[in-house]
Amino acid sequence: MPFEFIRSETLLKGRAFLIRRDHLKTPDGRETKFDIIEHGGSVIIVPLDQNGNLLFVRQYRHAAGMDLLELPAGTLEEGEDPAVCAAREIREETGFAADKIEKIGDFYLAPGYSTEFMHVYLARDLRHDPLEADEDEFLSVQSIPFAEAIQMAERGEMPDAKSLAALLLARSHLESK
Repeated sequence: MPFEFIRSETLLKGRAFLIRRDHLKTPDGRETKFDIIEHGGSVIIVPLDQNGNLLFVRQYRHAAGMDLLELPAGTLEEGEDPAVCAAREIREETGFAADKIEKIGDFYLAPGYSTEFMHVYLARDLRHDPLEADEDEFLSVQSIPFAEAIQMAERGEMPDAKSLAALLLARSHLESK
């Protein structure tokens, strides 16, 4: 028996997302509330260079209070095709364009409280073709062999959920390479 929607109210409209409170009736008849972050979606890219290394970015994440090693990623603009966003974001964040970009999966980032849906792309045949980075991004690019990236993830040295999920999706495409 599904939950029944009663009403929704907007609590905050931010630059990248909206926070709403949904009022629902539970299957047993009680009323409950869920605070939901509405997000327009995003992409994450697994860039593979000509040497078989993955390109990661290291950047400061204020919510975590530290620099994190992550795969390049970015937010979709309204109505934007995810493949177009992925092609732009890899150039902005790594300075490389991909001549081959293939969708390898997708997932909800945190479905308990967010609508953000991430599209995962494997990028190959990289060539230097930078775009200017977003003004609030200060990134450094790191090249890491795929097997080493998996080991880092397994040792807990990459505490970024989207990068972990993307690596898992990329594994079957890259392990035999």
